[in-house]
Amino acid sequence: MSTAILGEDGLARCPWGVSTPDYVAYHDDEWGRPVRDDRGLYERLCLEAFQSGLSWLTILRKREGFRAAFAGFDPEKVAAFDASDVERLMGDPAIVRNRAKIEAAIANARAALDLPGGLAATVWRYADPEAPAPESTADVPASTPASKALAKELKKHGFRFVGPTTVYALMQACGLVDDHLTGCHRRGAYR
Repeated sequence: MSTAILGEDGLARCPWGVSTPDYVAYHDDEWGRPVRDDRGLYERLCLEAFQSGLSWLTILRKREGFRAAFAGFDPEKVAAFDASDVERLMGDPAIVRNRAKIEAAIANARAALDLPGGLAATVWRYADPEAPAPESTADVPASTPASKALAKELKKHGFRFVGPTTVYALMQACGLVDDHLTGCHRRGAYR
């Protein structure tokens, strides 16, 4: 059972948040902080999809490459990408070169633009700010009824690579749930 642990700076964090300096910064400054704009949510959704089957650290370390390759994750610009852009991205070592995920990012930009009310309004309908505080990493689910429902809604609107686990990771990262462990110095920080 992994509970919050003290970092070298004396602050208690979720165990994954102390393993590398990259994770310390991400844990303390971003993970769980509410993201309420369409562009920000589109970026996180893309990054979570690219992370599927890989280490999150890999994605964090390539994040600036992803931003450059995907026009700052501006959904309108990415929605206009065509086959030549897919080939350009397949040759870009600054990102994860997976054709299905690249094509999903483009399809998701188009779907986000067509989503009634916008991506942020849709995603935030599934927020669960009252979810119980996890005591340990064993208490953190891989998916929830809310992530399953949101994944189903997104798929209905043409989104790809949005299974319940990927969507739950999005919900955690973007503050729809607070999965910082009890005792973690960031628990409840964004309420």
